[in-house]
Amino acid sequence: MGDETSTSASGSAQEPAAPAMQGAGSVKQQISNLAALSLRATVPEVDVEPIVEVCTGKFGDYQCNNAMGLWSKVKGSGTSFKNPNAIGQAIAKNLPACDVIESASVAGPGFVNIVLSKSWVAKRIQDMLVNGIKTWAPILPVKRVVLDFSSPNIAKEMHVGHLRSTIIGDTLARMFEFSNVEVLRRNHVGDWGTQFGMLIEFLFEKFPNWEELGSQAIGDLQVFYKASKQRFDEDAEFKDRAQQAVVRLQGGEEKYRAAWKKICEISRNEFDQVYKLLDVQLEEKGESFYNPYIPQVLEKLSSQGLIEESEGARVLFIQGHQIPLIVVKRDGGFNYASTDLAALWYRLNVEKAEWIIYVTDVGQQQHFDMFFKGCQDGWLASRSKGKEVPKNESCWVWPCSWSRWQALPNS
Repeated sequence: MGDETSTSASGSAQEPAAPAMQGAGSVKQQISNLAALSLRATVPEVDVEPIVEVCTGKFGDYQCNNAMGLWSKVKGSGTSFKNPNAIGQAIAKNLPACDVIESASVAGPGFVNIVLSKSWVAKRIQDMLVNGIKTWAPILPVKRVVLDFSSPNIAKEMHVGHLRSTIIGDTLARMFEFSNVEVLRRNHVGDWGTQFGMLIEFLFEKFPNWEELGSQAIGDLQVFYKASKQRFDEDAEFKDRAQQAVVRLQGGEEKYRAAWKKICEISRNEFDQVYKLLDVQLEEKGESFYNPYIPQVLEKLSSQGLIEESEGARVLFIQGHQIPLIVVKRDGGFNYASTDLAALWYRLNVEKAEWIIYVTDVGQQQHFDMFFKGCQDGWLASRSKGKEVPKNESCWVWPCSWSRWQALPNS
């Protein structure tokens, strides 16, 4: 960052002494809070967030890198500052006097290098040894998070995408929990849909006494699934019976519900072996859990004029997308989008989530782009205020209350 050009003791005569700030979040957060006070005192006419990074150790422990950015905003406006270094000097001088910072120096074009007080660090370590590691936990602007991860499909193998989602999701959950955030770990398993008609009908056909045989009737669930899928694709009469089985399952007929529960139980036991091996805790709330909420959610959308008829299906037209988001299929059945809408409604209104995080495969990017955009443009339009939903290749964040980087406020 260049040679140090000036050195300034922390604190300023213009600022009252600040307390040690123990238990006020991570060390970086506390330094950022002090830097924010200094920035407001240095350039009060500019609203800027502190840019604080960890140093390599050569110049200090932490570094505030706001000077150059501030200079680009104030130069030519009659400011008294001559260059970025002068702004850096002022930032260092205006750091509140406290027992956190031992000294602050300025290097190059205004990089403010901050050295922590050794006695303060010793006290923090002592506090940690007495009260636990969570005394170092960062403070987040959220109290309750719904974290949707893993989410394999019943009767199918967990593939690498599910494992990746499981590991990333569990890591995020542990980080939030370390920061004293209540995390609702949700396993949105695929336990509902047309494939179960195929599986159930194949079970009835091959093993009329399946209830006596139990899990032995199905054996290897992956082999059983492939055999039933082959029969479904090749036999039109079987396909018709499988489709009727779906109707009966969704209608609540006990025989079909019992077979469905058995298939889910076998698959769930296999998933649990993986979760136990990875030491991952999850609460299952699959597609079937949200199914009863779909009609009322879609009715609310329809009453707002957001759902339209298109080629026999009911859809949401999404701005910027040529293809609409189908929420009710031509045959009147529900799909992933309708289930996701109901899940979002439940998480916002029943579980009272402040943030909702989906950890999914990048292959679902178009679905989530359309789903989030549809919600923002439609039933949550009054809350979105044009914010983008932050995401990366495997994680979509749906925050529901305002902070620096959040997207949607809860109701």
